[in-house]
Amino acid sequence: MKKYWQIFGHSLFWISITSFFMLVAHNNTKLKLVDLLVTFIGYGIINIGLFYFNYLYLIPQFLDKKQYRRYILVTLLSVAFIGFVKYGLGTVFHEHILVSRSGKTISFWSYYTSTLLTSIIFMLLSLLYHFTVDWFVNERVQRDLENQRLTAELALLKSQINPHFLFNSLNSIYSLAYQRADNTPEAILKLSEIMRYMLYECNDNKVDLAHELQYLQNFIDLQKIRFGANGHVDFRVEGIITYQRIVPLLLISFIENAFKHGVANDEQNPILINISVDDSKLHFYMHNKKHLLNRDAAGGIGLSNVKRRLKLLYPNQYQLNINETADTYTCELSLAL
Repeated sequence: MKKYWQIFGHSLFWISITSFFMLVAHNNTKLKLVDLLVTFIGYGIINIGLFYFNYLYLIPQFLDKKQYRRYILVTLLSVAFIGFVKYGLGTVFHEHILVSRSGKTISFWSYYTSTLLTSIIFMLLSLLYHFTVDWFVNERVQRDLENQRLTAELALLKSQINPHFLFNSLNSIYSLAYQRADNTPEAILKLSEIMRYMLYECNDNKVDLAHELQYLQNFIDLQKIRFGANGHVDFRVEGIITYQRIVPLLLISFIENAFKHGVANDEQNPILINISVDDSKLHFYMHNKKHLLNRDAAGGIGLSNVKRRLKLLYPNQYQLNINETADTYTCELSLAL
């Protein structure tokens, strides 16, 4: 179907352009309509045929294969041959083509030279059209390849989140089980709810903000179970949550980082997490005291992961500020939803 639309589009273009020039010639030269019809239709068919002969055969057969000398040679021979074809047409319709307005017959070389010039113009137009189409095709291919690369990279980044989160959560539950804590089953249930969300609700590019915030709440509750009465976290959500949507699992790395490297058992310096929503904008603020003895020997992938996802998914739509001192860690993220 696409091929037929291309044929229709090309046909419409040539009919329109031929009609336009024929109308201009009729108004400016006052030639007879029959002379114009013979000239424009007859030579139009020959020139358009030369255009597509170059585009569909000569360019793919020689130019695309970098056989430049053969292409130039065959092109010149084709133009020369078409000159004789046009002169032959002129002799058939002698009184309409080869007779000038003064009544004299146009000489062979004068006529032949003018037809060569017209043929060369159509060959150049064909060449220009070829390069233009190639440029657009290459641009589209490059965009498709870039989109595929970004999609693959985002899939890889997202796949890294689940094992990273699961590893940290299992460490927390292991600690509870090792201590034979009574709330170990509750922690396992919380982890089950969290994993259900990650497996079944995070497959879309964006999720409801309310669901994502509930996921964060479940994670914080799990950490509170781990720390028990010694866990001090101030988690607040301000603003009206309605239709807003957000890329899933975007904020969890910051919160994970606070529990993993921060101090959660200091009542005077609790982990502060504040999320405010104003229509289509989200502001995330987190502050925690650093646990100087708790260092990740492997370096971690959480924060570098989320920074990369922000660059890919929210270009020019976010502002991230991280302020780290010897004792504290502060993170602020402004995000357009």
